[in-house]
Amino acid sequence: MAQQRPPDPGGDDPDAAAIVRSRRDPAAFAEIFHRHFAAIHGYAARRLGADAADDVAAETFLAAFRKRDRFDPERGTVRPWLYGIATRLIGSHRRAEGRRYRALARTPAEYAHDGHEDLVAARVTAGGAGAALADALARLPRGDRDVLLLVALADLSYEEVGQALGLKTGTVASRLHRARRRLRESLGGTNPALIVEETPA
Repeated sequence: MAQQRPPDPGGDDPDAAAIVRSRRDPAAFAEIFHRHFAAIHGYAARRLGADAADDVAAETFLAAFRKRDRFDPERGTVRPWLYGIATRLIGSHRRAEGRRYRALARTPAEYAHDGHEDLVAARVTAGGAGAALADALARLPRGDRDVLLLVALADLSYEEVGQALGLKTGTVASRLHRARRRLRESLGGTNPALIVEETPA
């Protein structure tokens, strides 16, 4: 009787399969880098600016490579895992993020919409209230801001945000609700054209 092969830990997920292969062949990790670097860099750039994003993106993939033996495909997919690493690294740059939002808050609305990194292009926008929104984002508690921006910038579902940050889905939902409420209050309660796109749980 032919001996059956053990199930592939990566299953049908090419990212998970690449992580598993990279434990034997480190060069296989390049697949993860090529698939996800641009998205992780873009997320970091929208939160910190392009210069800091170069460092954060590089550090994210270096950390992921070093931790690849600990990645468990049974607990989630590679994409939120990478965003979780990037978000924690962004946390170490929280002063830079605060400076970025304060600078945006001082920028006239007609200039705040220029460039691919601004919050409007990132789908977090308040029309002409961009400066007020930037100020409101700067005032959010870090945990609430992380949840809000993983939904708005990275387009993660509630479940994926939970995987990224090690939170229960209910906690993600409550933090997101609180962050949106605080933004509305900071914008005078009228919520004028505020778009922080809803993502289904």
